[in-house]
Amino acid sequence: MIRKTGLKKITNKNTTVLILGSLPSDESLRQQQYYAHPGNDFWRLISITIGQDINELEYDEKIRILQDNGIGLWDVFRECEREGSSDSNIINTQINDLSRLDQMIPKLELVCFNGKKAGEAEHMFKEMGYRTKILPSSSGANRSNMLDRAQKWKCLL
Repeated sequence: MIRKTGLKKITNKNTTVLILGSLPSDESLRQQQYYAHPGNDFWRLISITIGQDINELEYDEKIRILQDNGIGLWDVFRECEREGSSDSNIINTQINDLSRLDQMIPKLELVCFNGKKAGEAEHMFKEMGYRTKILPSSSGANRSNMLDRAQKWKCLL
């Protein structure tokens, strides 16, 4: 197994919604960009959710638009061992330091989990008093009806 370290959180003073994945894919880690794998539907789902097509924009512009909409990105795991990119291969995890979340993201109201693996941490956020929602995974391995998934992602707004 290969030890992998996630990306830095992307939030600002206006973040009210935090989307947590498990740990970025190998392609995302290689590019140092969240949801960089072209087979991942994250940016398409965000485009449908916010009503603005950002899928083909440069990464920095996508992040700016997310932040303009009060949306931040991070992961549940800081590090883990994982062969490949599948969540089912994640073992020996270290969770990101969430103890100061209220100080790091003071306006945070809603924590959303991108998929079931990330959603396993939902109880921790509920215990801290946050509203939570487990979203259908944006992974290309979860290719169900895009509009159905996007409808469930509307809670971000």
